[in-house]
Amino acid sequence: MQYKKLGRTGLTVSAIGLGCMSYGQAVAGMHQWTLDEDAAAPFFRQAVELGVTFWDTANVYQGGSSEEFVGRAITRFSRREDIVLATKVWGRMHEGPGGGGLSRKAILEQLDASLRRLGTDYIDVYYLHRFDDEVPVEETMAALHDVVTSGKVRYLGASSMWTWQFAKLQHAAALNGWTRFAAMEDQYNVLRREEERDMIPFCLDQGVGLTPYSPLAKGRAARPWGEQTARSTADQVAKAFDRDVDRSVVDAIAHLAAERELPMAQVALAWLLAKPVVSSPLVGATKPHHLADAVAALDVHLSEADLALLEQPYVAQDNYWW
Repeated sequence: MQYKKLGRTGLTVSAIGLGCMSYGQAVAGMHQWTLDEDAAAPFFRQAVELGVTFWDTANVYQGGSSEEFVGRAITRFSRREDIVLATKVWGRMHEGPGGGGLSRKAILEQLDASLRRLGTDYIDVYYLHRFDDEVPVEETMAALHDVVTSGKVRYLGASSMWTWQFAKLQHAAALNGWTRFAAMEDQYNVLRREEERDMIPFCLDQGVGLTPYSPLAKGRAARPWGEQTARSTADQVAKAFDRDVDRSVVDAIAHLAAERELPMAQVALAWLLAKPVVSSPLVGATKPHHLADAVAALDVHLSEADLALLEQPYVAQDNYWW
């Protein structure tokens, strides 16, 4: 395993992170392909064995059960001080003014609920899951600063928003001397590069580290074109990676993987890891080889010609989504 600093902070994170959305008790109306606690346990154990110590979840993943699984796995397979633990706030957990969003009431209430489910008294990286346009940014950032100064949160992150929204939040913090964001968790992979327009240049300027989700484009960048999985046929988000214009990129990954005698996943991840802004891609492991391939990608070095081969066929999207 290799380790990096999270953006321009002193926090050390594993260069591959464990994305925990795949672990949780199935809830009606939510993802039905997630793993229950017994099925998820081997992946937490494998992460510890491989040195994958940055674990990311969210309060809304499977109604809170993902946080519960993560908290118990830390106790079972590791020590709290050895794991860099991240979770998120914004999604609705229940009705009422504190059940969702980014008001002071919601942030304080939902943070305490996450701490209880995780069985810990602090979060290492606390992310805003989305932007809340119904709450003044000053209220949100003041509340986040307070949870940092209280010791319940160590660092702040944000996820999946427009650059101008992220800049507005960051500016409010800077203007008032409050804690600023250290991380941006956005969708970034060889098949979705829209963040290169504005968000990535902004993060580089601000010293914010990227912890991208969907680093393998929901698995599309890890298998030949046309090959499907249980998730890709059931998950509407995963289906969106079947654009005809994406085929040339997937074919380029397959070509380079065959040439280098590597799994496609390692090639696609090596492309992402070559980007200086990336601190730790989040890998959602549901098969034994997923984390092993991700860690092996750290030793795959792509030449400028290799990078160009993967990037040249990309077709930008007119309408970006998360």
